[in-house]
Amino acid sequence: GKTADEHKAWFWVWNGFFIFASALLTTGLSLSLAYGNYSAEIFTGYFTHPEILLLNLLPVLLLILILYFLTGRAWIAYLAVSAPVLASSIADYYKLRFRDDPFIAADIPAVTTGLKVSGQYDISVGARVIFVIAAFIVCTVFLAFFVRGRSRFRFRLIGLAAALIAVWPSVKLLTDDAVFNGINNFDYPGANVWSETQRQISRGFVYPFIHSIPDAIPQKPDSYSEAQALEVLSRYTAEDIPDDRKVNFIGIQLEAFSDFSRLGIDGIAPSVYEKFHALEAESFTGDLVTNIFAGGTIDTERCFLTGYTKLDDFRSDAGSYVRYFREQGYRTEGSHSCYAWFYNRQNINKYLGFEDYWFIENRYGDMTDGGVGYDDVLIPDILKLYKERDASVPYFNFSVTYQGHGPYAKDTLYSWADGNWQDDSVSKDSWYILNNYFSSVQDTSDYLWDMIEELRGDSAPVVVVLFGDHKPWLGDGNSVYAELGIDLDASTEEGFYNYYSTRYLIWANDAAKKVLGTEMKGEGPTVSPCFLMNLIFEQCGWGRGSAYMQLMGDLMDRSPVINTAGFYVEDGRVTREPSDALREAEREQQFAQYYRKRHIEW
Repeated sequence: GKTADEHKAWFWVWNGFFIFASALLTTGLSLSLAYGNYSAEIFTGYFTHPEILLLNLLPVLLLILILYFLTGRAWIAYLAVSAPVLASSIADYYKLRFRDDPFIAADIPAVTTGLKVSGQYDISVGARVIFVIAAFIVCTVFLAFFVRGRSRFRFRLIGLAAALIAVWPSVKLLTDDAVFNGINNFDYPGANVWSETQRQISRGFVYPFIHSIPDAIPQKPDSYSEAQALEVLSRYTAEDIPDDRKVNFIGIQLEAFSDFSRLGIDGIAPSVYEKFHALEAESFTGDLVTNIFAGGTIDTERCFLTGYTKLDDFRSDAGSYVRYFREQGYRTEGSHSCYAWFYNRQNINKYLGFEDYWFIENRYGDMTDGGVGYDDVLIPDILKLYKERDASVPYFNFSVTYQGHGPYAKDTLYSWADGNWQDDSVSKDSWYILNNYFSSVQDTSDYLWDMIEELRGDSAPVVVVLFGDHKPWLGDGNSVYAELGIDLDASTEEGFYNYYSTRYLIWANDAAKKVLGTEMKGEGPTVSPCFLMNLIFEQCGWGRGSAYMQLMGDLMDRSPVINTAGFYVEDGRVTREPSDALREAEREQQFAQYYRKRHIEW
């Protein structure tokens, strides 16, 4: 028989082998989902780029070892680590499939929201997901029955100490930007190094997810100095809106509303954009370059309301343009005819300075039998709220529609759909999706037109601002865009604008034009959402606004588009390499943004 020492040696070899193998299995299972619906060559590429495989394996193995040395049970360690890793990998797989957008750490606060709306998508459990779940179960059972026995506590304590010592350098390695940018897996057909999604999936899932954690945690800008932030803001003197120019304001962010007639595609019925174009003809209009595509509504919404170039988390009162209007004596309210929990608007809108905000729970449920209110409910009610306002004080309303929210049915027509896509050469799924989307656009336009018609002859001055939050979902993996030949390649200027652009429109009734002394017409500049309020103030002749808004106006003069995927528009061209002067201006803006979030008076 074997000696006691031989038994110990075999115990460590047996347990060590299967613990390592289980970590490698979980990493491989995660990688099998990490490329979503992209080329399977990405998956094989993970194994031909050993550094990518190792960086995805390292955190999984380290966590399993830590828990194994703590508990002495391989199956417990494996279950506790692999269950959340694989659950997150599955979430990433479906998010890529439906929105062409990877699951990153910043998405964690929105998980509850995502689960509640996931029933709208076709979440079929494919072979890859079934295999991942089955392999996870088999591995857990195997470890429970065949990798048993505990080593002495003294040996486990030594192992635990060694694993914990390895945590800090591992974290530094996994979050290092130079390492992250220095590796990739772009050895596959159709690879696009400009695509933020492909930049993520080229490195797997676990590794880029961990690398995204620092960006999800509110952090001070590099080399941040509160004194310097205050000095930057103190260069400007806040300006009040002149009392004789305080007109009423209605802003509406339109869910997934985009003007596809500008893309030169055939098949859209002329009636779809007829009324919207008529409104544009009597308005100041332009392109809005968002940070998002087919989802992430709150990014455009809150960047507009705050002037932030990059969306931050909100857990207390924060500086915002809503708060500025409130300080100027405006009544501030708004509506979203969906649930109050959606993106935590019930709390965050209060932090931004809204006095009242209306949702299903406190208003629209009575109009819809508890369901979501579409534009036939919301837009007339925005007008109703306006008419019921206290006319002795100026009024600010910013509302967000829900009607355009995807996905759109690909096997049936909505009740309002009526031949709004006229090209039968597309696939059946695309035909239904396009008809349903463009019918929704026309329906929204009709209600907007009716609202504007009511406001046109109003004796009270009112300015209306309309804009889309992002391009719509059009088929899993952007299949309809591909079928229509719409270029979404952000490495080209055309593809960049196709991917990120929507439209904005600033309209004034005759009473407002008289008060403001402007016609409020023409084609405006292309801007990011964070600069749209600057344009509104310019058009209204309200001066330059708060100190922070003035800072943003100066930054807009340098670069009217600053996109969180790393794109800028400088000297009229799209670039990823801004000048030193622009980088310095952006650094000062980030200081001011961070300071202003905590000091609301700016």
